[in-house]
Amino acid sequence: MKYSYEFTRNPLGYLRIILPQEINLFSDFIEDIVFETEVDEYIDIVRKVMEGEYDEFEIEGNATSVLIKKDTTVLHHFYIFDNPNENEMETEQFKELMLIWRNKIPERYKETEN
Repeated sequence: MKYSYEFTRNPLGYLRIILPQEINLFSDFIEDIVFETEVDEYIDIVRKVMEGEYDEFEIEGNATSVLIKKDTTVLHHFYIFDNPNENEMETEQFKELMLIWRNKIPERYKETEN
């Protein structure tokens, strides 16, 4: 993965992903993915876009949408009204980020020891 990332838990104990400032809005999209089957579906969509089966594809989440194109993916945040309310990353990196999250989904709601 080109970008740095780390995982932390919020005060309610939910797993969060912390991303660099230039792509930090992608965390809201990623964290909305709660099932491995859902992330698998999104990864398949990314693969189809990268291979040219789709020119582009848009996925809407609770607070964000991502427009996936062959080379770049642009995220738009619905509830941030100041700029920047969009982030962009390479589509290959977006796919890799989803794979990283997929591996963490089983830990998402595990209780941590105090």
